[in-house]
Amino acid sequence: MDTVLLLSVLGVGALAGAVGVFLLKRKKAEPVAKEAQDREIKSGQPLDQKLEKTRSSLLGKLGGFLSRSDSSALSSKDWDQIEEILLEADVGFGTTQALLNAAKEKLKDQKGLGLKSVLQDVSESLFVQLKNGKLEFLPEPKPLVISVVGINGAGKTTTVGKLAQQIKNAGKSVLLGAVDTFRAGAISQLKVWADRTDSQFVTGREGGDPGAVAFDSVTAEKARGVDVVLLDTAGRLHTKTNLMEELKKIHRVIKKVIPEAPHETWLVIDGTLGQNSVIQAKEFQKSLDLTGVIVTKLDGTAKGGAVLSIASELKLPIRYIGVGESVEDLTPFEPRAFVDAILG
Repeated sequence: MDTVLLLSVLGVGALAGAVGVFLLKRKKAEPVAKEAQDREIKSGQPLDQKLEKTRSSLLGKLGGFLSRSDSSALSSKDWDQIEEILLEADVGFGTTQALLNAAKEKLKDQKGLGLKSVLQDVSESLFVQLKNGKLEFLPEPKPLVISVVGINGAGKTTTVGKLAQQIKNAGKSVLLGAVDTFRAGAISQLKVWADRTDSQFVTGREGGDPGAVAFDSVTAEKARGVDVVLLDTAGRLHTKTNLMEELKKIHRVIKKVIPEAPHETWLVIDGTLGQNSVIQAKEFQKSLDLTGVIVTKLDGTAKGGAVLSIASELKLPIRYIGVGESVEDLTPFEPRAFVDAILG
């Protein structure tokens, strides 16, 4: 009898323990599942909702000014307030002055226009004649070499992975070059993206010569007939002269294989840094022949106005913007869609 009782107690205890473990796992899983669901919902949102923080900092604060239809309806005090709102959204002083001067002229010349449509038009005009938007695949050059550069923490490696997926979706072959041999885990992180996107992968040893990896990547791409090679370079502060010189060296090494390479040099910058990102871009531009910019993390910041400064002050095209975590959230930049999203 004692044995039966003991077994019963043990059985009840085991069952209670199993239920407890199940509930604990469920409790831990619920936030993860909810987070994944939230990401999925956010991924399906229109652009204006993904840029809600910047939109609120501009559209919300501009409020009653936007319906004014001629320059006489806006006092000098009103213009000062509009200027302050643009500066708070990190549009930048020089770009803000250019926008407001253009808006005043347009309101003066074309009676009946609303400030809202005028600001949209003059903002969009900043991007005219820049090669914005997604990569266009031409018969030549092949292979196409794209060097991706930027400071630490901007999301370079993730961006390279997302680009690889989009290029593969376009029916092109991709090779990922793990030129970042210094950051712990950078090589393995890029390898995960290579596996996920079924891309070819070239690397060296951790702490090795990044120039050698770049050379091997471009050599392999040329030999295998790959369409595009994406070089994930190490993050570096623009103030470190020796590191910027290293980037120049990497590009010189590539030219030994393909004299015209890299065909594109894209700077990845963190959108949450606002005008600081513009300063970074200016410094990188002094050292490298940049051909485009990718702005990440724009869904989490009210400083999206800095995108206007990049186009206005640096004359650099915006190729893609990051507005979420999914592959699809690395969006080809479309000037009118962006302007409408933050001012429309």
